[in-house]
Amino acid sequence: MAEHNKKGLWLPLLAAACAVSLTGCGDGHDPDPVDEVVVTNPEPTGLIAFAPDGEVEADITWTDYGVPYITADNLESLGYGVGYAFARDNICILADQVVKFNSQRARYFGPDRVPGSGDSDNILNDFGYLALGIRENAEQGFEQISERAQALITGYATGYNRYLADTGVENIAPACAGQPWVKPITPIDIMTYAQGVALLPGAANFTGPLFLAIPPNQAGAASNKETGETMAVGPIAALHAEVPDTNPTEAGSNGWAIGSDLSATGQGMLIANPHFPHTGNQRFWQFGIEIPDELKVVGGSLSGMPGIVNIGFNEDVAWTHTFSTASRFTIHRLTLDANDDDGKTYMLDGEPVAMTSKFHEIEVATGPGTFMTLQRTSYHSEFGPVIVIPNALPWGTDPVTGQEVAYALHDANLPNYDLFDHWLGMNLADSIESYKQTFVDYTGTVFNNAMAVDKDGNAFFTDGSSVPNIVPEALAAWSENALYQGLSQQAGLFIFPGDDSLYLPQGTIPFAQAPQLERNDFVQNSNDSYWLTNPAAPITGVSPLWGPVGNQQSYRSRLGQKMLAEGGSVDGKFTRADLVDRLIGNRTWLAEAVLADVVTHCQAQGTTPVTSSSGASVDISTGCAALAQFDGHMNLGSVGAMMFREFATEFRRNPQWQVAYDPAHPVTTPNTLAANATVLQQLATAQERIENAGLAVDATLADVQFVERSLPDGTPSGMRLPWGGANNIEGGFNVFRSNMGNDGTLLPRHTYPLLPGSDLSAAAGGYHITYGSSWMFALEFTADGPVAEGLLTYSQASDSNSDHYLDQTLLYSSQPQLRQLHFSNEDVASVAAEQITLTEE
Repeated sequence: MAEHNKKGLWLPLLAAACAVSLTGCGDGHDPDPVDEVVVTNPEPTGLIAFAPDGEVEADITWTDYGVPYITADNLESLGYGVGYAFARDNICILADQVVKFNSQRARYFGPDRVPGSGDSDNILNDFGYLALGIRENAEQGFEQISERAQALITGYATGYNRYLADTGVENIAPACAGQPWVKPITPIDIMTYAQGVALLPGAANFTGPLFLAIPPNQAGAASNKETGETMAVGPIAALHAEVPDTNPTEAGSNGWAIGSDLSATGQGMLIANPHFPHTGNQRFWQFGIEIPDELKVVGGSLSGMPGIVNIGFNEDVAWTHTFSTASRFTIHRLTLDANDDDGKTYMLDGEPVAMTSKFHEIEVATGPGTFMTLQRTSYHSEFGPVIVIPNALPWGTDPVTGQEVAYALHDANLPNYDLFDHWLGMNLADSIESYKQTFVDYTGTVFNNAMAVDKDGNAFFTDGSSVPNIVPEALAAWSENALYQGLSQQAGLFIFPGDDSLYLPQGTIPFAQAPQLERNDFVQNSNDSYWLTNPAAPITGVSPLWGPVGNQQSYRSRLGQKMLAEGGSVDGKFTRADLVDRLIGNRTWLAEAVLADVVTHCQAQGTTPVTSSSGASVDISTGCAALAQFDGHMNLGSVGAMMFREFATEFRRNPQWQVAYDPAHPVTTPNTLAANATVLQQLATAQERIENAGLAVDATLADVQFVERSLPDGTPSGMRLPWGGANNIEGGFNVFRSNMGNDGTLLPRHTYPLLPGSDLSAAAGGYHITYGSSWMFALEFTADGPVAEGLLTYSQASDSNSDHYLDQTLLYSSQPQLRQLHFSNEDVASVAAEQITLTEE
């Protein structure tokens, strides 16, 4: 391999920037300090952590579709190569996230996420993460993580910085080229970023309530340091008056681990199918890593994971994860001390306890090169920081009980120092037993169910989430407390007393008490709770904070359970081809359950008009004719697919079943369409919506479902790629949808307004896909090692100048399909497109 030195570019830009890049209104006048990292906590291990001679070196081989394979002799060098390769593809995403979690958004972009909107979201972001203390936790926690994790993080930051130095900020991806907020990063920046990611399903959604946590007698939440003026909170309170959605992107996934009893080869098999946003901070990125004789893994990870694989496989074990139903946080109701008129003292075990406070300052850009400094104080209890949700959780007088109360937020991932060591442990696992041991040693999978299988066909499931450990005595008392049951039900959150130390969480629930199941047939999850991981062996008897038991299954779970019950093509056992078919076959559970009966029912109606939900009179015969042509799949050529989806949208709001849900038969009930007037009205409403949008009810899915990228300035590219795939609403497995909300970054992207209650957009002329199946693969272990087919649907690079910005996307668009994944060194060498060796002191 040719030596690559630091002088000049070895990879020229593939195309010139084609549009205006994202520009902040601040100019970064105060440079960031460089963190001094002290390496501690050495561990004896077969793996070498830091480069012994202080010189990091990594070989990178890029294969077809721009997938890098990084080889190094130690973990620091491995992180170095991965950091470089990731930055080459996606530097803007991580640069944006470093700004976000370092509480510097308002400094670079002004107060509002949507400029001029008055949403103050950047201010809430910055103060929120300061109140949560994630940077402070990272600075303290770096010395507590293992030397191996320290090495990975240090190398990753060095590799990212190497790419930035070699390329120059003016020449990186157009979305962030030349921007003052794109800077070299430090290991503490990566550690801070990881602490922020750990809070995504919990405290990260409470930046508004954290900002609104103002003592009862205080006028404003923040003040201008220079003028003393206070910031009005009324508009913010209006925007954050309700309990926040802790899964705003509807993160979801499917995972199957097939054991020896159901595998045609008798060896383990796996389906990995995370459904994540296709833009923003939750993009996956594919790569391979190797330290000869120690570590060899292929897979994909979320942005910023320093050198280790989140979902992937090695020679012995394959693993995946799905978003869990567990609660990663609890809310605690503090009883305020009647003797403190300021409301800053609460009662705990009958004694007054003064809240602690933290003082924070942020800079807010007011124009090019001009800033103001905002100040505020956050308040904290032994249960966590105080929050206020105006319509639900007050600080002051409870309008229902008349008591003086406040509410505190306890997030089990605040902090979480296990992330890197836990995932590294998975990467090193050589059996299900060693994979399971990682959950004994660490709680670093944060918010995920985990499924894995080894080459011998041992399949395993656990919910690996960080769940607050409320002791059994407290749970028992809480379950019988009418006030707290009512509060929890009304808020949709777990609300516990904050006046009794019995309710103080004791760390996280240990692995021994977590839902778990090991089988030789299968374990699976499609985001319903753990309890039906395998219907033959329901899991019960764990803390309610893990999620519901006995609940009705989603249509997607029903399809997954149905496909597993049907078995595979070889004497009922699955081949890898079977798994690929189940993954991208685009079946829809609801169509298989009701389509024939719906068509019979609407054909009997003929041309007699039906009143829609809007009161319009609709002749549903055209919609009925379209459904009669629908093949029950969401494939490109499926006629009437849009008509069925919009019917399914209405049906889900008011399901019409003859047989109701029975917890004793959770995988077969409810069932059988109740052919009645409500179903006809649902059809009429669906047809009316489609026709009012100017679309044809008998359109094929290819006519109306598409992927369209944004130009670097956030305007539509105009290049629309037809897209096969189903939706949760009709019970698809290979799920895609329109997610027009915040994608976690400030990078420009275009969105289309959706029609009320639907993913359909009249402005877009259909379904603009921005979310769904992302890094997916089907794998089997063989005598020659792991063999897999997979795809990263949105491609490797978010850099619009890259050759690998659209290549996998175009492959899927032409016909939903997977591609061969390369594992052996011989396979990688056979498709090598580019090779370099990186070294650095």
